[in-house]
Amino acid sequence: MSKTDHSRTLLNDADELGHEARSSGGDHAALKLWLRMLACTTQIEDEIRKRLRTRFDISLPRFDYMAQLYRQPEGLKMSELSRFLMVTGGNVTGVTDELEREGLVSRINNPQDRRAWIVCLTAKGRDTFEAMAQEHEQWILELFAGLPANTVQQLYNQLGTLRVQLVRQQDTPIKENNK
Repeated sequence: MSKTDHSRTLLNDADELGHEARSSGGDHAALKLWLRMLACTTQIEDEIRKRLRTRFDISLPRFDYMAQLYRQPEGLKMSELSRFLMVTGGNVTGVTDELEREGLVSRINNPQDRRAWIVCLTAKGRDTFEAMAQEHEQWILELFAGLPANTVQQLYNQLGTLRVQLVRQQDTPIKENNK
């Protein structure tokens, strides 16, 4: 296929365009790329959510919450958890309450700030998360198995460049349209 996008043709044939159906041949390449990235992210996230629910009866937000705590064995203040997870403090409190009842996390008073709590995974929580994380990693490897290793590395590097550019743009004031 010389001028047409072979992957778009395959997706069309499979009726799986989703977000990509919003783009047309006349759209800018960046817009088409954005829609394809969004479609891939959504498909992968949906599959991971389904597998976490089926295999472990856990939601993706709870998995992400436990992942943050796993990376910080000394624990995190609830405000830090909220910031890392990009959710409200109320959301973190609700999930903490649930996981604490299940024996997966514990709260301790912060010795430096009596108004704050530090949340840690319990031994049961660490064991539970390690089992989930091991399967999660295998699922990701499976979902990306159709891409050659060098393509995965190239995409990773190129998206890293995009991330740097996006961070730099966040510090740039937004231009207003003159109408």
